[in-house]
Amino acid sequence: MSTIQQEGLAAALRNSLEIKLVNLQVQQNELTIVVNAEDIRAVSKILRDDSALRFDTLIDLCGIDYSTYGDQLSAKYELRNKRFAVIYHLLSVEKNQRLRVRVLAENNEFPVVHSVTEIWPAANWFEREAFDLYGIVFADHPDLRRILTDYGFIGNPFRKDFPITGHVEMRYDEQQRRVIYQPVSIEPREITPLVIREEHYGDSEF
Repeated sequence: MSTIQQEGLAAALRNSLEIKLVNLQVQQNELTIVVNAEDIRAVSKILRDDSALRFDTLIDLCGIDYSTYGDQLSAKYELRNKRFAVIYHLLSVEKNQRLRVRVLAENNEFPVVHSVTEIWPAANWFEREAFDLYGIVFADHPDLRRILTDYGFIGNPFRKDFPITGHVEMRYDEQQRRVIYQPVSIEPREITPLVIREEHYGDSEF
């Protein structure tokens, strides 16, 4: 996107979103806006329907856990002690423009953001993925359940505090003739790679 296009889109966003626009900045040569979680549904309708915007396509939606970000990054992204966010990547086919939207969940213990499936139906599985991997709840989602992990899975594996080994492991029990869950039996250990070098390896003959 050219500088002129960015400036035109930024002006249109400020004009259309008004007080609902928390922040606007350029990242990776794309405009990124921040809006409050309570406004995401109203903002999404404006982004899709406003004649100056026409973001008719949701390309991607993902969750993010900011818990291990340092103070400098926290200030840069205006996190204000908020841990979870939802990122939306939008495309206007009509105007050939892209936009990134960031929404910070208000509650770190129980992150909730309104579903945008009514505005962009493609959000359905993306929101289920963010729910599964990060534990972000999407209010009014038509079928919010796990999509990548097993139905009996415990926890959310993309959270920064999720243990690498997980909480439980599963195996098939011959006596019970079914899959059972049990505590993880893997013992944590540090693996140091063994490097073997032959004498004069890599020396040039010339």
